[in-house]
Amino acid sequence: MTPEIFIDHVALTVRDLPGMSTFYEMALGLRLMGKDGAVRQLGTGDQVLVELRADPAAAVRDPRQAGLFHMALLLPSRGDLGRWLRHSASLGLRLAGASDHGVSEALYLGDPEGNGIEIYCDRPANQWVRQGDRIEMITAPLDLDDLARAGEGPWQGAPAETIMGHVHLQVGELAASDAFMSGQLGLTRTFDGPGGAWYGWNGYHHHLAGNIWNSRNAGPRDPRMAGLAEVVLRGTGGAGKVLTDPWGTRFRLS
Repeated sequence: MTPEIFIDHVALTVRDLPGMSTFYEMALGLRLMGKDGAVRQLGTGDQVLVELRADPAAAVRDPRQAGLFHMALLLPSRGDLGRWLRHSASLGLRLAGASDHGVSEALYLGDPEGNGIEIYCDRPANQWVRQGDRIEMITAPLDLDDLARAGEGPWQGAPAETIMGHVHLQVGELAASDAFMSGQLGLTRTFDGPGGAWYGWNGYHHHLAGNIWNSRNAGPRDPRMAGLAEVVLRGTGGAGKVLTDPWGTRFRLS
């Protein structure tokens, strides 16, 4: 399913540019696609997925503040996810979680500066349970042994069809987040869970989500802090326009 609006890439402010770039290349299999002074762009095929912006003086990321919960790389197939799982084990990467969400299978980890990452694959959209605009999602244990058997051969880097499937944010309050997501960004609310809400465009299970699990009542995010710099959207028209949520998270239309 190809949405008319989608996430182009995510930009992060990082304290250790060389170390973070190496992580995204080695652990996630992204390719260095652009390098300009204090900025490095990484992706696959012809698509930049992650932009790293160096600021060695940035404050260490505070997990209680609004900002990034995780960014999610969507792999083309379950076989790709199985190959990445075996690759992560060979590197000794520590997973933060693994879940069957009904609509998808997902693996979670953090980068060296604490930014959350999800690596996932979708189940076919005709298998998703829908009620109008609502799409049923669950959080159930994922059979890692079965997943590890999926996909023949070794991981050879992120496939060219990999995209930034969704971004999950930490917000201070759900009602204000909903007004921004639904009103300013024109998203459809697709799912609700305790302390969180999920939103998508064009029938997708979600492109953005917001939760208060760690950030309840958080105020505006300190712009001098490492972590999420902006989410870049594509396919909207109005190139160059910047929208900012109530906690200072930037969405730039490209």
